[in-house]
Amino acid sequence: MINWLKYKYIYFSISLLVLSLSIFGLLRWGLKLGVDFTGGVMAEYKLVKNAPTEAITSQIEKELGVNVSSISQVGSDDVYLFRLSNINESQKEKLNKILKDATNGKVEELRFESVGPSVGPELVKKTVYAVLISSFFILLMVARQFSSFKFGVSAILAMFHDTFILIGSFAWFGHFFSAEVDFLFVTALLTTLSFSVHDTIVVYDRIRELQKKEGGEITSLANRALSETMVRSLNNSFTIIFMLLAMILLGGSTVKWFAAALLVGTISGTYSSPFVAVPLLVVWNSVEEKMRLRRLSR
Repeated sequence: MINWLKYKYIYFSISLLVLSLSIFGLLRWGLKLGVDFTGGVMAEYKLVKNAPTEAITSQIEKELGVNVSSISQVGSDDVYLFRLSNINESQKEKLNKILKDATNGKVEELRFESVGPSVGPELVKKTVYAVLISSFFILLMVARQFSSFKFGVSAILAMFHDTFILIGSFAWFGHFFSAEVDFLFVTALLTTLSFSVHDTIVVYDRIRELQKKEGGEITSLANRALSETMVRSLNNSFTIIFMLLAMILLGGSTVKWFAAALLVGTISGTYSSPFVAVPLLVVWNSVEEKMRLRRLSR
């Protein structure tokens, strides 16, 4: 059996390094907010059937210097809805020219209007409150299920570990690759939270089963639980990772950064469950035991 927890402080060092890079990125560059947070333009055009939306998106972003949040078909096959950052009249004329060049002049403007942010400050605040409240109830549920607050707190800390890494990674992506934070990013963030806790509970449940059946010192039980669940966790994660890589490479610009956010969250969650949540639990238990022995020796 592999002694996974022999290297627990190396795991903590890796997490500390990645968290430090995430915090640096957030403080240095911040997040690049998308149309969902800042508002922008919604324009509806009648083009040609199967218009080259990928080429049009690249051309708009290159020539106008604005972000295209999405280009989607509406109703009939030749009507497309554009969601992009705010543009002025001269940029609008360039946009029309790009569309004419891409469709051999077959362009009809149906609607063009500026819109406010769909994810306003109030909704962001409510989302933060919802995450905090749900985290509190997850903590209580895990603590009750495993009869110890150590399990609950360790699981929540691992969950927030993944959250900060995902948010910080998009500060770096935004700076170097112009990735923007939009409503899909919020969806990916919430999905990461649930994935992280789910994977952690699988390992914790195995530790509890071993405690009931065989008893013994928690470090050896945790090592055995990690050995018995590692292959299952990796197989589960790799199936998700392969699918997300396919989406990034083949899915187009509309879903690329959504898939990238899920990929970062999946990798981080796969790492944090065995190498953050379990070592935290073991270290906490070890410190608690030493304090108990010290009190008895007095």
